[in-house]
Amino acid sequence: MGWLFLKVLFVGVTLLGCLYPLVDFCCSGDTRGQKPNFVIILADDMGWGDLGANWAETKDTANLDEMAAEGMRFVDFHAAASTCSPSRASLLTGRLGLRNGVTHNFAVTSVGGLPLNETTLAEVLRQAGYVTGMIGKWHLGHHGSYHPNFRGFDYYFGIPYSHDMGCTDTPGYNHPPCPACPRGDGDGPSRTHERDCYTDVALPLYENLNIVEQPVNLSGLAQKYAEKATQFIQHASASGRPFLLYVALAHMHVPLSGTRLSADRRGRRPYGAALREMDRLVGQIKDKVGRTARENTFLWFTGDNGPWAQKCELAGSVGPFTGSWQTRQGGSAAKQTTWEGGHRVPALAYWPGTVPINVTSTALLSVLDIFPTVVALAGASLPQDRHFDGLDASSVLFGWSQTGHRVLFHPNSGAAGEYGALQTIRLEQHKAFYVTDA
Repeated sequence: MGWLFLKVLFVGVTLLGCLYPLVDFCCSGDTRGQKPNFVIILADDMGWGDLGANWAETKDTANLDEMAAEGMRFVDFHAAASTCSPSRASLLTGRLGLRNGVTHNFAVTSVGGLPLNETTLAEVLRQAGYVTGMIGKWHLGHHGSYHPNFRGFDYYFGIPYSHDMGCTDTPGYNHPPCPACPRGDGDGPSRTHERDCYTDVALPLYENLNIVEQPVNLSGLAQKYAEKATQFIQHASASGRPFLLYVALAHMHVPLSGTRLSADRRGRRPYGAALREMDRLVGQIKDKVGRTARENTFLWFTGDNGPWAQKCELAGSVGPFTGSWQTRQGGSAAKQTTWEGGHRVPALAYWPGTVPINVTSTALLSVLDIFPTVVALAGASLPQDRHFDGLDASSVLFGWSQTGHRVLFHPNSGAAGEYGALQTIRLEQHKAFYVTDA
């Protein structure tokens, strides 16, 4: 019986990569140089105007601006939803929430997640011989079979949901400010609903199926992500197997880290300091790619939705997409809305020798396109039993075309109406926004 337990445990650890050294990087056949590697970096709550290459007023994204100069910048690129979970589900499935079943954010108390009959990008690429890793925020279900290790990722290091959905010892900057986790064995206060602070659950940090830190030290999280991402790239590159690395950043979601970076010597706000910290993290990942697999790695950077305007000076910039009609009514035109600032996001593609340099693309594209594009570039096949809302954007990436979608649908993401219902339609250079009285 003891032998059986050890055998089952060993098989489970090997298949799931419960310990990082046991992730199967071994090469099955000579795949080096045949299939490209993919690094997908997703920022959280980053505004279109937060990218300096998009908006001259922004001076905090030197590494991203360099990536834009060395690759392709998309100025008409859109999230598939205007809030966290639905946007992430669409990235990993290539399908709108009405098809994949994720139309609203999952909560700390949610027992489900991305439906198990949905096939993720990681599952498709792993079947095609890729080693797959994810670093960062998951937010697609954190119990049982909904965990990233069961959704196609050989390796996972990150937090299960947004970092404002659990208390920490270093709360950072938020509106309203939230306290640190309670100390001692006494009955601490439970979640204060009107303040939207969680004090009854400490935010956990996972490495595969194990909690390695709780509560998370937010001030050191960015550096941990950078270290784990660069380690994964190093191991995967040395193995000869192609790899997929999906990095879902905590930046620029509140709370913003209260590190020394926030004490800006020039008196600028904490948001600018956090933006520079994120930019440095992306720069570290890009530098690692450059040192290990530069010619054969496609790096795609984008955001999950627009900035969280209700956070005032702790929110980002929508650039010119201010939604004047909406804001004159006293509402927001950013995150959760289907106004342009809610779903038009920064996007960059970088692949030396393949993606042309210093090109600005006006093609109408979406986070939905990441799935079919990556699958096509990997030489894999899309699942045949479902409809995809994204398209293969390879011809745009290679500079052969400026044609993307003719039509894009934008679902309600919590601002008004039924979650997931199609609220806005984009038709070429026109956009119809449906507003009805209650």
